Amino acid sequence: MFRGQYEHTIDAKGRTSLPARFREIIASRGSDRLVLTRDVERCLLAFPLDEWQAFEARLAAQPSMDRRVRMVKRALIGGAHEVQVDGNGRILIPAGLRAHGGLDREVVFAGQIDRVEIWSREAWAAASEAVDAEALQEALEGLGI
Repeated sequence: MFRGQYEHTIDAKGRTSLPARFREIIASRGSDRLVLTRDVERCLLAFPLDEWQAFEARLAAQPSMDRRVRMVKRALIGGAHEVQVDGNGRILIPAGLRAHGGLDREVVFAGQIDRVEIWSREAWAAASEAVDAEALQEALEGLGI
């Protein structure tokens, strides 16, 4: 499971190091590949390849003429890029995805159980500040926490 948040930097070529703990999780799955895509918020989603393939299979089973399914396919599948973790534990984030996420120099990797969010440090701070404490409390109660 991906959990925690880690700050890293992106170099001029668009490469960034994955947090060591996240690299361990990916390697334990027998892969060195991630799928990066846009999120509906101004961040990126990074899925281990096997999680992404399971998501694609679930999506492929949905009615292709359903407007919502087509929107999901356009947004997530159309914007997806498979990337390899190199020998130094880095990934290359394609320019279009960096632009979508507003990723420039400082980024935050935030574990989300089965995936990782990649945010610009500024956007992460703003999103963290914008958490509605009352709505969060209700959600936690609904989960029995």
